[in-house]
Amino acid sequence: MKYLSLLAFAASCSTAVVAAPDTYVIDGSHTLPRFAYSHFGFSIQQSRFDKTSGKIMLDRQAKTGAVEITIDTTSVSTGNALFNEHIQGEDFLHSAKYPAMTFSSNTLKFDGDNVVAVEGTLTLKGISKPVTLTVTSFQCMPHPMLKKDACGANANTVIKRSDFNMGKYAPHVGDDVTVTIPVEAVKE
Repeated sequence: MKYLSLLAFAASCSTAVVAAPDTYVIDGSHTLPRFAYSHFGFSIQQSRFDKTSGKIMLDRQAKTGAVEITIDTTSVSTGNALFNEHIQGEDFLHSAKYPAMTFSSNTLKFDGDNVVAVEGTLTLKGISKPVTLTVTSFQCMPHPMLKKDACGANANTVIKRSDFNMGKYAPHVGDDVTVTIPVEAVKE
């Protein structure tokens, strides 16, 4: 009987050490991906997407996680309604046929306790390509207003428009597009 009690105690201790990953829901009001590109060399144009959703699963102890993000391509915001329509057209986002782009990952890279990169797949206009997001800042803590745990990060990458069948006007309008993603997510 003493042996069974000791075994039960050991089993309960080993399961207490193993932590399950936490799931965080994307806060769409604070996750507004931006993109920038050269416009004929005159200027760097910057626009954003206003609707983003998804989840982040994070096990900081095991240094693993997963990311599932969906960006509504019809929410592109250039600052000009006519230009929004142009960017949503067939030559670029083709939002009528592809109303969403997605990024998914099961590979988070850590340096100590901080996520420093996310390797995943970007699907845009039905084309999927590997993409690595470089994380320039990362923080998890209790949200001071929501009174729940939250995580936030800033990440960026550079993609080629032509890789996603959006190369019209290249090279005059830059083929390289810098994507910057400020993300905030609240624990479920």
